[in-house]
Amino acid sequence: MSMERILLIGTFPNLTHLKVFNFGRHIALNYFTDQSIFQHIFKHQITELILENSDQDSGIILSEEYTANVYAPILTFFENLTHLSIVESSFISQYPPLSICYLPSNTFFSSILKKLCITVESINDCFHLLDGRLKQLTTFIVEIRYINNNSRIVHNTNDLPNLKCFSLTCYDETDAYDNQVIPILRRMTYLEKLTLYIRIRNRSTFVDGTNLHEDILIHMPRLRKFSFHIATEIRFDDSVHHLSDNDIQQTFTDIGYHQIACSVNYCRKYRAICHVFSLPFIFNRLEKITNKFPNIIFNHVIYLRVADAIPFEYEFFIRITKAFPSLKYFSIINVTPPLWNFNSYTADNIDSRSYIEYLNLTSLSVNYVDDYYIEQFLLDTKTYAPRLTEIKVHFHRLQTVTENFTRDATRYNCRNIKRLIFEKTMNYPKQLYLYFPSLED
Repeated sequence: MSMERILLIGTFPNLTHLKVFNFGRHIALNYFTDQSIFQHIFKHQITELILENSDQDSGIILSEEYTANVYAPILTFFENLTHLSIVESSFISQYPPLSICYLPSNTFFSSILKKLCITVESINDCFHLLDGRLKQLTTFIVEIRYINNNSRIVHNTNDLPNLKCFSLTCYDETDAYDNQVIPILRRMTYLEKLTLYIRIRNRSTFVDGTNLHEDILIHMPRLRKFSFHIATEIRFDDSVHHLSDNDIQQTFTDIGYHQIACSVNYCRKYRAICHVFSLPFIFNRLEKITNKFPNIIFNHVIYLRVADAIPFEYEFFIRITKAFPSLKYFSIINVTPPLWNFNSYTADNIDSRSYIEYLNLTSLSVNYVDDYYIEQFLLDTKTYAPRLTEIKVHFHRLQTVTENFTRDATRYNCRNIKRLIFEKTMNYPKQLYLYFPSLED
């Protein structure tokens, strides 16, 4: 039943909280205006608004234009709005981010908004949202699409005395952590709860407990809870001492943080990556995991990307299924096959190594792998993935592994695949559609 049909049933004088599914530009333009038939409800009654935005960030619509016509009018129209959350309609979708850098300074202004959850285009938009236009903001949950060092804007450096809860998530790697992220966090001297998910590249040293204490935590004397996942990728030479997991762990112990886990991997020549995170792990996404990762359960992770120059052996995938029980989206990058292969097994070890179950897996990306890994997931004697419906793969690799779409041993695991994502569009042979009978147009 549509929102309109529901709201036409009665007058709803006590309605103050509203959640809209499949929100988009059409909803904002038709219902969030003074001409709306629900103007009497929305304008004066609603104090908490949650929008599941199903509009796609296709790049066709400029973020500034979308912000000016869809996001900004919300704070003007809903006169008593104190809580606003704009979230994705699904994990794999991305809605147009808020972008206010080049819009008038009174854009997206409110003197009463206390909680904001939103995705913004860049960290500059985050700075603008904290420039005084949202003076009463106490909770700010933001996903930032990218953080870079290209800003020429002079930002406000005043403290934010009302802000008590802040969450920053950026899935894109950044080399601007020290110049952009740390300054914004140092303004939050009254913060009580901090959540930080960030991936840092091209730094000379890992971000460890000592760095966090000196750069951030010492400036937040009221902080009670700090949840984080910080991945740092560094470049090094032969003169650099290799740090161990225990070395990093000790820096957190020294500042009183004991519920943490870490993983240091010198995975490529002159490059290393360090993951540090608080426990329990609360995030739903994890990237650039190598053969070496902590022996804990990541209950909330549904998206995982693993990458290494060292082969992923059978035991690695066993560990993955145990450590990530909720895994839905799995991306693998590894062009080096193991030293052994399935065909070399003896009768004695076939049973013990024959079956790996991915009970929740729906999407698999194997674009940048050796053919061995594609075969491992398609052989019905090696993998059981009953919900797998999408594969991202190079066409010719798939053609090779399935023996030009005739191989019986891989046919069963292809029966439910609804979507194949190839590197380019071409005229595919008829055998492909016969081999994948569930493919959607």
